[in-house]
Amino acid sequence: MNNTYNTTLPALLIKNAKERGSRTAMREKYLGVWQPFSYRQYLTITSEFAAGLKYMGFDKGDAIVIIGDNRPEWLWAQLAIQGLGGFSVGLYQDSPADEIGYVFTLSEAKLVVAEDQEQVDKILSIRDQLPALRYIIYHDPKGLVDYDVNGLMSFDEVRELNKDQAYLFEVWAKSTSPDDVAIIATTSGSTGRPKLAMLTHENLLSMAWNLGDSDPKQESDEFVSFLPLAWMGEQMMAVASALLFGFCVNFPEEPDTIQDNIREIGPHLIFSPPRVWENMAAKVRVRIMETTPFKRWIFNLLLPMGTGYAEKVLRGEKPGAIETLGYKIAEIGLFRALRDRLGFSRIRSASTGGAPLGPDTFNFFHAMGINLKQIYGQTEIAGISCIHKDGEVNFDTVGEPIPETKIKISDEGEILSKSPAVFKGYLKNEEATAETLENGWLKSGDAGYFKDNGQLVIIDRLSDVMTLNNGIRFSPQFIENKIKFSTYIQEAVVIGQGMNYITAIICLDSDIAGRWAEQKQLTYTTYQDLASNPDLYDLISEEISIINESLQDGTAVKRFALLFKELDADDGELTRTRKIRRKVIEERYGDLIHALYNGKKGINLTTRIKYQDGSERTMSGDIAIRELKTLQGEIG
Repeated sequence: MNNTYNTTLPALLIKNAKERGSRTAMREKYLGVWQPFSYRQYLTITSEFAAGLKYMGFDKGDAIVIIGDNRPEWLWAQLAIQGLGGFSVGLYQDSPADEIGYVFTLSEAKLVVAEDQEQVDKILSIRDQLPALRYIIYHDPKGLVDYDVNGLMSFDEVRELNKDQAYLFEVWAKSTSPDDVAIIATTSGSTGRPKLAMLTHENLLSMAWNLGDSDPKQESDEFVSFLPLAWMGEQMMAVASALLFGFCVNFPEEPDTIQDNIREIGPHLIFSPPRVWENMAAKVRVRIMETTPFKRWIFNLLLPMGTGYAEKVLRGEKPGAIETLGYKIAEIGLFRALRDRLGFSRIRSASTGGAPLGPDTFNFFHAMGINLKQIYGQTEIAGISCIHKDGEVNFDTVGEPIPETKIKISDEGEILSKSPAVFKGYLKNEEATAETLENGWLKSGDAGYFKDNGQLVIIDRLSDVMTLNNGIRFSPQFIENKIKFSTYIQEAVVIGQGMNYITAIICLDSDIAGRWAEQKQLTYTTYQDLASNPDLYDLISEEISIINESLQDGTAVKRFALLFKELDADDGELTRTRKIRRKVIEERYGDLIHALYNGKKGINLTTRIKYQDGSERTMSGDIAIRELKTLQGEIG
């Protein structure tokens, strides 16, 4: 084991408090003001909360659940239980009650840190199903003052319980080993219930260290934590990497203020899944649609200069003198202001992972001067196994393995990984662990191959690669990503296994498609109205026809339908990280899929939708089906 990461997260916090005591470790924007916390304060609050937990009977091997938005209290609670030799289980803030109950049952957690009234109410609604749960701790008291509930306490009340023993935190933390479980992370659950992956301190810190070797982090860096801390990517940055390298973590005031808060901080580091980058690119285009004709003309004139230059650089070609001059003009006239508007003026390290990012989005940010890199990994390897090196970025690949990571391709074409970051296994699921780990090698479930230059290419989930009746194999995810670069499309599900041709179910981006409809003076009141409008069908037909021209022969989308609702994690159609649950889609929209292949021009569909509070209602309506003519041939 590398001595640099042969330690634990609480031990790093103690070390940082000694060596960087007065340096700002984190900030939270509260009531319009950034509130700083030094490493010394970070340790003090963590130690006090740990002493409170100790008083309440928590010790080595115990679990606590944490749910809510990104707040300093999440990190304080997480480091506190880890300092006692226990572990935390992070849940997404929009997790429904039944999913929360499932995680509690597996983890046997006796305490939950629930941010606010919404999360507390969610826990109380299923408390009678959670016999192990004894304490519910909140840190936002709004609406909770009059609650008379056994075991309900504020975060500060726990800190006060055993405050005079907080100085013993350093002693308690010494009993925690690098091989102890630090966190339980839920997998994406794209094929069913999420599994609970057990990750040790060594897993997290070895990954952070080796990623830092490939993509350096500095003590002076600023990072804005706005993606769920239940996601492995955010744990990788806001906890493991931040403690290891000593950079500052900033928490936005509210989800609605994230973009403004990013601009205020001007981070040096950003790591986000493709949906965040796609949304940012889409919002830029929305603003351009709404701006003055002159500014729109400038954007449309200068953007191609930037993307053309970026495409050449990414292909490893040297741009000519005229292209270089054009890019400099675009930098002065467009990209410099655009970076400032997005809060990216100081970005040094930008990366994306969790799913493939469309090449057009990739080029867009490189044209802007953002050195965006692809990352590849999975929860079970603490998030990361591959990344692009500087100067070797290619949107077709996910780069090369980071140090201490070995990757090989099985005879079946599956990507297998081995490194110190590979998890211990799934909590209380030995069967799934045995299926995923074989002689220390982690089975990814992804199909891929290495290019001659040593970079890894991801094809799709091994189980998701489809074959048409004529034998043509294709990746639905690749086509879906192509489709989703359209400004007007939020989500796409591509179908075609065992069929004669490929079809798609499309969900509109309600904001952007809605603005387009308003500009065209089209009347609508609901998303369902928008998705049934013939003019929107014409628009999406044009968008998909353009995309079809870039697809390999035989893989063009030939029929599509606009779904009358958005795909939703609450309905089980997406995971919490917005990955498609294909089996759910195929079962729920089986009649629509059948209609896409039987020549019908439309169908009346009925389905059920579920709200976060667990209530349901029936939704029905007519859905049109549109055929497309393509350069690859017409439907026979």
